Amino acid sequence: MLPGVDTSTSPKDRFVTVYGRKPVLEALADPALSVDKVVLADTARGQAAAQILDAAAARGVRVQRASAHRVKVLAGNGKQDQGVLADVVAPRMRLLSQALREPRPPRSVLLLDGITTPANVGMILRTATAAGIDGIVVPRRGVAGLDPMVVKASAGVAFHAPVLRCPTPADAAALLRESGYPLFALAADARQSLFTAELPPRAAFVLGSETAGVSPEVAQAVTDRVSIPMSGGVESLNVASAAAVLCFELLRRRSG
Repeated sequence: MLPGVDTSTSPKDRFVTVYGRKPVLEALADPALSVDKVVLADTARGQAAAQILDAAAARGVRVQRASAHRVKVLAGNGKQDQGVLADVVAPRMRLLSQALREPRPPRSVLLLDGITTPANVGMILRTATAAGIDGIVVPRRGVAGLDPMVVKASAGVAFHAPVLRCPTPADAAALLRESGYPLFALAADARQSLFTAELPPRAAFVLGSETAGVSPEVAQAVTDRVSIPMSGGVESLNVASAAAVLCFELLRRRSG
């Protein structure tokens, strides 16, 4: 077992939880998705609750009743859950520690660090999956949760993305380094260009927040920094746009 390996599991490491009547009904209506269960508040009544119960029954999905407070806690969003949530199976989601122990561990890995805007996380998941990135580390803390806003921004790709889970970005950075991955941080002020840098086939790439950049805890584990050359007086790109450039540069190198 790798030093410092996180072996603790959470339902959030197996499912993408969607909440709210419309997202839950959409998940139940999509035959491509496997819904593990629906949790419905015991106060939910009327036509909306009946629609959810009928849709779940049609798919053979079990429905659990819980207090409205419990639903809010499970959803993690007390303002928008509308008394219902669904756990959707994410077949490619697993612990980072598990992925690193596999016979063929991921080659290219993205590590999200402090990216708290759901739209950015969703777009990164979509782009990285499209470019064939082997793993996208979305820590449980310090990064936007995999909620309906992330799912919407990813156009549904979040359900099928190769998401790797761990407690924090710092934990992920330490585990990747212990497993032999060099860490490259994408930074606007880095002197080395992404397009000319020597990048090994197996490496991890850190994407920090647009305001604070890479966190100090993760920066300690960074091997090198690379930048995307800018012109026209533009200082930097939105983090999701920068991730797209990075992902397809990695794809270009693999295909070359």
